[in-house]
Amino acid sequence: MYRGKRFWFVALCFCLLIPLLNNSAHAATQPKIGIYLDGKKIETDVPPYIIPKLNVTMVPLSVISKNLGANVNWSQSDKTVTIRHEGRLLSMTIGQNYALVGGQRVDLETSVQAIGGRTMVPLRFVSNQLNLLVTWYQSSQTIMLQSQGGSEENPQENPRENPQNPGSSTDGSLRGAWVSTVYNLDWPSDKSYGKSEQQKQDYIQMLDDLQGMGMNAVFVQVRPSADSFYPSALVPWSKYLQGKQGAEPDYDPLAFMIEETHKRGMEFHAWFNPFRATVDAKTDGLAPNHVAITHPDWIVKSGSKTYINPGIPEARQHIIDTIMEVVNGYAIDGVHLDDYFYPSDGVFADDATYMANNSNGIGNKADWRRDNINQFVKSLGESIHRAKPFVRFGISPFGVWRNQSVDPTGSDTKAGVTTYDNMYADVRTWIKQEWIDYVAPQIYWSLSFKVAQYDKLVDWWANEVRGTNVELLVGHAPYKLGTKEAGWNAAQEIIDQLNYNRNVPEVKGDIFFSAKDLRKNPLGLVPLLQSYYQTARP
Repeated sequence: MYRGKRFWFVALCFCLLIPLLNNSAHAATQPKIGIYLDGKKIETDVPPYIIPKLNVTMVPLSVISKNLGANVNWSQSDKTVTIRHEGRLLSMTIGQNYALVGGQRVDLETSVQAIGGRTMVPLRFVSNQLNLLVTWYQSSQTIMLQSQGGSEENPQENPRENPQNPGSSTDGSLRGAWVSTVYNLDWPSDKSYGKSEQQKQDYIQMLDDLQGMGMNAVFVQVRPSADSFYPSALVPWSKYLQGKQGAEPDYDPLAFMIEETHKRGMEFHAWFNPFRATVDAKTDGLAPNHVAITHPDWIVKSGSKTYINPGIPEARQHIIDTIMEVVNGYAIDGVHLDDYFYPSDGVFADDATYMANNSNGIGNKADWRRDNINQFVKSLGESIHRAKPFVRFGISPFGVWRNQSVDPTGSDTKAGVTTYDNMYADVRTWIKQEWIDYVAPQIYWSLSFKVAQYDKLVDWWANEVRGTNVELLVGHAPYKLGTKEAGWNAAQEIIDQLNYNRNVPEVKGDIFFSAKDLRKNPLGLVPLLQSYYQTARP
């Protein structure tokens, strides 16, 4: 009889412990969750965890008290948490499925919990009550908290101007480097195929090198040729990861890169090559789900490359969908497009598309092509800002919009190619309509190159953004240092360009092409950059 009572007593105790054991197990087995407040990572002594089915993230009370600036009190006697912040008062009690907010009862999906000697509270509920915007990124297991109110500008909308962001420079400017993955130019190396740890260490070393030069942002090419550097439901894995398109690595490169970049307080901008389908015309090495295989009717060959036809509405939407897959799934700071719209050379056979997809009755094909790209840019910008207003959307066009000889409002240049006439990119409209947050023209010429002079082009682009909410970043060409083109015989050329930008208030930052060229220290550029950025104006 005694044995029977003892058995039931033990069984009862075990049943009572199951919820606590389950919660502890969830905390132990779930992927580590990162929490960022206005771009700065929050460190916790107890890892956050998610309650299954409810999808509620629980965090230790110390996150609220130490990082969110709230006054917190825990009453052991009645198991109640009281939180005071900027005149707001809320309380929650273990076992109760409601909270009191200013004395008013508000239902909760789950109550306060006590785990391992720590009091755990529902993060989203508390953050919303404290006027914080909460965004969850599933793929990278990251929670972003953004302050709302208290200033005219949301810090997350322009993180490099946020004083809490350790990646911010002393002069508030963005200092970025493009990281090309196509052809394994910057990262990863083709020698690292199938070696995830080497790829990780190579990326870490590259970040450390760039930050040591003064960079506070990277623009990493995550879609080099209609493929991806992240697990995608829409496009195949890039061949530049494993040596074969569609081959899956044993880690998520994008999630890893974002985490390592944010660890250093640097911004991570996801760079997409929009319309390039392949770097050659071959199809035998493409994965079965590559767009050239699934939609050959969308593909146009021009020169040695193939392109997704911008004139087909469904094709444009497909590209937007692939970009939004990253916007919705990762804690990126920005979406960045390069200048791959229509190709600037070769024949692009789209007469039939023009006839079939011209519902607006546009009278000539050049204007129709520009309208296709305009629709794409407008729709993509709206999609990004609707989903996450703080994610910045920018485009890096070729450095000359139009020559003055063709258009009196163009620049004083004699470029053989222009973005408006050859790539059908009507950048002026994007700026005036404010479909983009910034423009980063590739001004890859020196101050002494008369055909396309650096200072004249900076002035022209500054005039274009003046009076709008579109910022100007300038693309620089350290890869040209040491070449025979006029003006590139000394690294001081880059410093002179940066000094020129100081006197143009519209210039809000610089991006260098590319990471590998900076790391080569061409003509002794690196120490000059370090010295320049250390003495940049406050």
